[in-house]
Order: sequence, then C-alpha cells, then structure tokens
Amino acid sequence: MQQAWVPLLLSLKVAGWATALNLVLGVAAGLGLSRWRSGARDVIDSLLMLPLVLPPTVLGYYLLVLLGRRGVIGAWLDRFDIQLVFTWQGAVIASTVVAFPLVLKSARAAFEGVDPQLERAARTLGVSEAAIFFRVTLPLAARGILAGGLLAFARALGEFGATLMIAGNLPGRTQTLSVAVYSAVQAGDDSTANFLVLVTSVTCVTILLLAGRLVPQHTLLRSR
Repeated sequence: MQQAWVPLLLSLKVAGWATALNLVLGVAAGLGLSRWRSGARDVIDSLLMLPLVLPPTVLGYYLLVLLGRRGVIGAWLDRFDIQLVFTWQGAVIASTVVAFPLVLKSARAAFEGVDPQLERAARTLGVSEAAIFFRVTLPLAARGILAGGLLAFARALGEFGATLMIAGNLPGRTQTLSVAVYSAVQAGDDSTANFLVLVTSVTCVTILLLAGRLVPQHTLLRSR
C-alpha cells in the first residue's frame, strides 16, 4: 500500500500548481469578460469554455500538437532544452487546461455579482483602479473565486485522459492518482485500486462540501 502514496503526492502537487495557475488566469479572464461589453464576448466565452465539453483525449491531442517536439510551442522550447511531454510539468498543463473553465465561470459570476455602486463610490473618493480592484472588487468576489478554485482543484486531481496523453504513465514521475487507478486495475491489483479510489473519492467529496458552503450552487452554475 506504500506505493499508493507516490501517485497521491504527485497528484496533489500537480493539482496544486494547476489550481494556482488557474486562479491567476481564470480571475483575469473572468474579470475581463464581466466588464467587456461587446458582441464578441459570448464567442470568446464559448471558446474558453471548450475544455469543459471536449473529450479529454481530444484536449490531450491538441496539447501534443502544440507542445510536442514538432509542435509550434514544443519546437521553440526544444531550442532551450525544455521538454514538457512525459513530465509532471506536462501533467500540470493538462490539468490546468481541463480545470480552467471552472475557475473562469465562478470568477465571472462573482465579479458580475459585485455591486458597481461600491466601485463608483470608491472612484469618487479618488481611489485608483488598481486599489479599487484589490480593496473592493476582489474581496467581495473572493468567496465565489475560492469556490471555483476548490472545484478546479478537485477536477485537476481526477484528470485522466489529457494527462495520460501528454504526460504518459511513468511510475514515480508522471503517474497521477487516476492513472495509477487505471494501472492497478489493469494489473489486477484490487487492493491498491480500492485504496486509491477511496482516497480520491473522500478528497473530492470534501472539496465539494467546502465549495458548497462558500457560495450557493446556483451562483457556481450561473453563466451570464
């Protein structure tokens, strides 16, 4: 059972990095979409939400096309001897892409729920836009953003298809929880598979309970 802790720790590291990246990218995108008034906003929003509906293997294929040695980005990174395919960093990128829409939707809904009169009042007092964001807007939207971050962490923790495509299944290096469950089942190791499934399930249920306490469910699912 000791060998089961290695993919658990790796999954926590991958999910942690993916969530941190998504909190930065998702908050920025959510703020932009909540304030942008243009007919193209819905198109951009739909494109950013694609990872939520596309099959994970399709996302993994796209990442391979971009990050592989012959890919647009991968060929450029190869000049600096940077390899992302079959690395835990590649798993972070896969998890980030898959979980990004959860933070984006939650952040956008949270920012749209902030009373604009409070921001206007701050402007009349001569407060800068940056200060308004960090002292007024962000604190008021923090609960929704944090809830989205928790959901993104749970999604990243359980990511399988895109991770397998881009990072592979290398024990001790890129084998995350979900991939380890698949390997254990294929090898007929039911005890390890049951333990990993139990750990994943308990972790995800705990995160969902925390997210539900932070913000009402209808707010998490509200798109516009």
